[in-house]
Amino acid sequence: MTRFDVAVIGAGAAGLFCAGVAGRRGARVVLIDHAERLAEKIRISGGGRCNFTNVDGARDDRYLGEQPRFARHALRAFGPDRFITLVREHGITYHEKHRGQLFCDHSSAAIISMLVDGCERGGVAWRRPCTPRALRREADGFVLATDAGELAASHVVIATGGLSIPKIGATDLGYRLARQFGLAVVEPRPALVPLTFDAAVWQPFAALSGLSVPCQVRVAAEPAGASGSADRGDPARPEKAPAFDEDLLFTHRGLSGPAALQISSYWRPGQALSIDLAAGEDLEAALIAAREGSRQRLDVALATLMPRRLAETWLTQWLAGSDRGAMAARRIAEIGSADLRRLAQALSAWRVEPDGTEGWRKAEVTAGGVATSELDPRTMQATRAPGLYFIGEVVDVTGWLGGYNFQWAW
Repeated sequence: MTRFDVAVIGAGAAGLFCAGVAGRRGARVVLIDHAERLAEKIRISGGGRCNFTNVDGARDDRYLGEQPRFARHALRAFGPDRFITLVREHGITYHEKHRGQLFCDHSSAAIISMLVDGCERGGVAWRRPCTPRALRREADGFVLATDAGELAASHVVIATGGLSIPKIGATDLGYRLARQFGLAVVEPRPALVPLTFDAAVWQPFAALSGLSVPCQVRVAAEPAGASGSADRGDPARPEKAPAFDEDLLFTHRGLSGPAALQISSYWRPGQALSIDLAAGEDLEAALIAAREGSRQRLDVALATLMPRRLAETWLTQWLAGSDRGAMAARRIAEIGSADLRRLAQALSAWRVEPDGTEGWRKAEVTAGGVATSELDPRTMQATRAPGLYFIGEVVDVTGWLGGYNFQWAW
């Protein structure tokens, strides 16, 4: 039976990088992965150009989990500047897009090649495609049984990722191994994922599918007196979740685009969202200004401040069943300031309650995972299972959209 210093299970972003670094530091490393294609999640990321980090990737407030600041030790030790230096050294050209996101100029294959090169230079042994079957502890380390036979290792690193995008081979192996060794696992859930609504409720807005608008979105504040089901430290609580200024995409089933994906990581079933369709602008002042000397109807005037289809649909739904039903057809000059104020307030805090998400097949990442309370934040070693490490997406650390999850992997 072949013995290694380190066995890394999972050849995604975290596993490839870890294996290469360990090998180049002199460890005898084996990298095991069950997939036919290597690093498929890197390959498809960023529309095929890999949003490999973010210039703000070291900010621990851009990550969530049961212990949100757990990530700060790793991020301080290896921030985005160090990965950017590595990218430059390999001659990979890149560009910065929206909000500090860094993308390859060409193909994400360049990042995969860089990681594979690091493994080759570190003399990493490959076992792929090779499915791990069981892991057991022995006196001097671990024995890993695979469909290609057994191997021994003094240290084992679990970098198996999460459950998102099952069609490229996602499995729950990492969680099963954690539980086998008595470690707690925070229930995994889809994150950075489109949100869905009850079909009857959403029907008026389904016709807007494909429309994208800038907005500000947050988890709605709980009604006065509501206790909620989350603990005071849970990032799902409205007072803990940030507001996101991003584009919102209407779909035939609900909401997508960066705004919906970002807030999905904080949203929990039963919670409502508050969406500012004015994107932070003073809509009341804009409506009152539009009223001066105008002969336009209210619906026409509103369509000058946002896409016409959205203005018409939203206004129809807001007026339905109210005593203001005829307001849309009135000239804006005939509408009082109090009514315009109510309209502006409603548009700036549109309250909607999703009934779910598009699930694992559309989720970009997995939230939840191996509890960070079980891991040493400086080494990622399981405190109750010396020699066993968990890194990357399998851990209960989830980054914002925009390169943060890759930075966590590195």
